[in-house]
Parts: sequence; structure tokens; C-alpha cells
Amino acid sequence: MSLCFLDPMSETLIRLLLLLPLLLPVTAAPACGQSLPGFETDLSKRSIDLDELVAGGPPKDGIPALDDPLFVAPEAAAGWLAPQEPVVALEVNEDARAYPLQILIWHEIVNDRVGGVPVAVTFCPLCYSAVAYARTVDGTTYTFGVSGLLRHADLVMFDRQTETLWQQLNGEAIVGELTGTVLDPLPAQIVSFAQFRAAYPGGRVLSRETGHRRDYGRNPYVGYDDIDQRPFLYRGPQDERLPPMEKVVAVSHGGEDKAYPHTLTRARRVVHDTVGGTPIVVFHAPGAVSALDEARIRRSREVGTTGVFEVRLGGRVLRFRYEDGRFVDEATGSTWLVTGQAIAGPLEGQRLTPLPHGDFFAFAWFAFKPETAVYRGE
Repeated sequence: MSLCFLDPMSETLIRLLLLLPLLLPVTAAPACGQSLPGFETDLSKRSIDLDELVAGGPPKDGIPALDDPLFVAPEAAAGWLAPQEPVVALEVNEDARAYPLQILIWHEIVNDRVGGVPVAVTFCPLCYSAVAYARTVDGTTYTFGVSGLLRHADLVMFDRQTETLWQQLNGEAIVGELTGTVLDPLPAQIVSFAQFRAAYPGGRVLSRETGHRRDYGRNPYVGYDDIDQRPFLYRGPQDERLPPMEKVVAVSHGGEDKAYPHTLTRARRVVHDTVGGTPIVVFHAPGAVSALDEARIRRSREVGTTGVFEVRLGGRVLRFRYEDGRFVDEATGSTWLVTGQAIAGPLEGQRLTPLPHGDFFAFAWFAFKPETAVYRGE
């Protein structure tokens, strides 16, 4: 859920709305009460109190999800997409696609089919949560829309088949017929457009030809990606371990949740750890800018690209170091991209197994995963 209204001229209003957390307590945000006008959701089935839902501004479908996305070759997208701009990279069955945040920031959900698999690629600007899900559950494929509601400042989606409400950040159905169902996450990664092209030369890019008139490339949340900001329309619990707007690399694996602060991963570039009993590596390379900094995304500050991978490969556990924008494994001296492919050396052509992860604002991740352990550099 975002503040992106249908009229592209509403930037001034949007900026004023972003200032509200500095002027009013977050409890001033309007709650939805015990009814959901405009929805045919079964309210008798739910795992939350309806008062946790907050109206975010635009109504149901006021932010239009993309249901029939078109794609173009990277060469065609290069005319309007800068090399440093962030995209969500998703590869399924050797079908690689890039979803520019300059488009997702206005639509938040893309219902797509990648490598033959129905997927939903989602992005909540208020949480910086880019998550891809398989949208087939127990043999039924669901199509998702933007509800116009927030919970803990995070986008609440709804499916068009049952009008169940779903939490975007963790893929859980929270109100309606399918309450308790959880979507399967897919390993997706925010990378720069240049990094996507280097890793997936045959990949395709979501087109600006969406059927909607939007000022793609403009960021309506100017200055929101600031560690000193306050989360917009957030009424959830406060976690004192990190500043609310600190970005973390968040990983859930093997029943364990762990968060790696960007301040640490950016400084180290490589972090080795174990999550859920699995040895992993966290990469943090330069290259991508923030989508929520300057008014024009291409002019925003550099925040980098992260990747999380298992380090077991071919019976061995690899260890890595960072060298000049690439990662080198110490066992063979092979060179790896932040997307997990070896591009030179004895292991050229090999790929690390990616783990689903996200680069979320800390407040959002802790709101849904309060038991998360924070990596402190041990």
C-alpha cells in the first residue's frame, strides 16, 4: 500500500502526508473499525483484530495491480532505465525478469507467469519490502490486488477469487476464507539494472506500457529512505534494537529468523553465518541506488545490492572475500557476481543456491518477526 494517488499532479499532497508522522502521533491514523466497505471478505474468519487495519489513502484498487504485464529486451529498456536504478530480479526455470521499482512504486503488485509458474511480484514502498510469491495454493491460482489498507504500515493485498486479505511482507492470509494460508516465497533480489543485465543477458524487463498513465521514474516518497525518518502510518510495537528506518537484510530459513543491519553488511561486504542450521553468505555490493531518496530515482544515493546464498556447493563449503565489486571464493579463486553466478575461474558457470531474503526497514520486519535475532558481527 502506498500514497500514490491516481493523479500524477498530487505530489505536493503526498509530501504533506509524509510529513504527518512528524506532526501527529501515529495513533491519529484512521482505523477501519469492524467492517470493510467495498469488500466481500468473510470477516468471521480472521487471525487479527480488524482495528489493526488502517486506511492508507487510495481505495480498493486505487493503486492498480498489473495483471497482463508486457516485457521488453534490456536494450529497449535502457532508453528509460538508468544502469544504477533498482529492479527486482526474479528467475524461475531459467526465465529471468526484471521489475523496475520505478514501475512497482506505482502499482505494488504484478501478477505474472515466470518460467511457467504463476507468481506475484510485490513491493510495499513504506516498508521497502520487495517479495515474490508463487500464487498457486492447493491447486488454485489466485490473482492479487491492492486493498487500500495497511497493517503495521505494510501493504495488505487481497485475492480476487475469495477477497481474502493477505499481508504482503510475510505472505500470510489474515482475514477471510483462506485465513492461515501462507504463500510460498520465491528467491527474488533487488539489484541494479546493470547488475541484472550482467547476470541475465537473455532476461526481460517489465515494460512501461502498462495501460496506465504514471510518471514512471519519479519517486513520490522523497526523502523517506532516511534512517532518521519515522515510519508512515505505523502503529505497531517498537523494537529498540535498531533505528526503525535502518535497513536490514532479513532471512527466514529452517525455522530461524535473522536480520543483518545494512550498516554492517555495507561495511563488510561479505558476512558468513549459519541460519536454521545452514551455512550461508550475505553479499553486499555497490551498484544500486535507493528508490525512495531523490525525486528522480536515477539521481538517488547509492545503497548497494545484497544477496543471500547457501555456501555448500559440490560437497564443499565455500568462503568468500570481496574484491573490486566482485566476490572471490578462497578455495578456487573463482569470481562471483552478487547474484550468485561464478563468471571466472575453475567454478565458472556454477551457481549458488539463493535463499529468499529482503532489504526491509527494520521496523517492518520486527513487527511481523519479533523473535528475530540481530547479527552484531560475531
